[in-house]
Amino acid sequence: MRILPTLRQLRYLVALAEHRHFGRAAEACLATQSTLSAGLQELESLLGVTLVERTKRKVMLTPLGEEIVARSRIVLRGAEDIADLAAAAGAPLSGPLRLGVIPTIGPYLLPRMLTALRTAHPGLRLYLREDQSARLLDRVNNGDLDVALLALPYPLGDLQGPVIGSDGFVLACPAAHPLAALDTVGSADLDGHELLLMEEGHCLREHALAACRLPGPARGEGILATSLTTLVQMVANGLGVTLLPAMAVAAGILAGTGLVARPLADGGSRDIALVWRPSSPRKAEFRALAEFLMAQPV
Repeated sequence: MRILPTLRQLRYLVALAEHRHFGRAAEACLATQSTLSAGLQELESLLGVTLVERTKRKVMLTPLGEEIVARSRIVLRGAEDIADLAAAAGAPLSGPLRLGVIPTIGPYLLPRMLTALRTAHPGLRLYLREDQSARLLDRVNNGDLDVALLALPYPLGDLQGPVIGSDGFVLACPAAHPLAALDTVGSADLDGHELLLMEEGHCLREHALAACRLPGPARGEGILATSLTTLVQMVANGLGVTLLPAMAVAAGILAGTGLVARPLADGGSRDIALVWRPSSPRKAEFRALAEFLMAQPV
């Protein structure tokens, strides 16, 4: 009978490819560096090939090693699907679930929803990962995450899942600002005012511009923020005005800043969606999660 690589050996190889460092790869696998190194040497001996180029300065994979890493990811994902299928056959929404969420949703939506979720499903063990939309989608596709909570419109590729709610936008500005005197703010009202935005790579930037029907790269190019908190602080320091998700304002992001929020005349909004791989054996469970989240106020 032919001896095959073990899942542990393949996991070691994939971790090394991701971290390019034996120590960090071992830490990610909850193993010692010597254990990981020995496991990789066993894998190379078993296959009769060299997978890793070991130098004092850096870790590199051979071309064959890179190809085997890609196939190993598929094998590991399949093994995880087997475990997930067995788990899904038991109590629904129990056991581990890896949820990705974008930074402009996580801190404002999850605290309220997770309290209700823990009460309704105490056996669920939720692992959270916060990142930008593109990287979250890659992680879902690679099997590193089960589901992702993000804002639409955004290209999802082959991933699927329903919209669980809608989140509007509001204008934030100092209480003494001329726009604060308006009941609602339209796109024409923003002319002549510095509109501060998130930097490229954050989908909130495009959603905010679309909410005011403004062209893409024309506004706020000189001053860009990496987070909503930074954006709020810049507005509080008199650098301009900004557009914020209503959920962030409801969660108190403006508290103590001296800023006020005004609704948009055009009523722009973004959709919040929960997405997953269509091949996942836990699709029914994820739909149940989506339905639960839909019942909660966004």
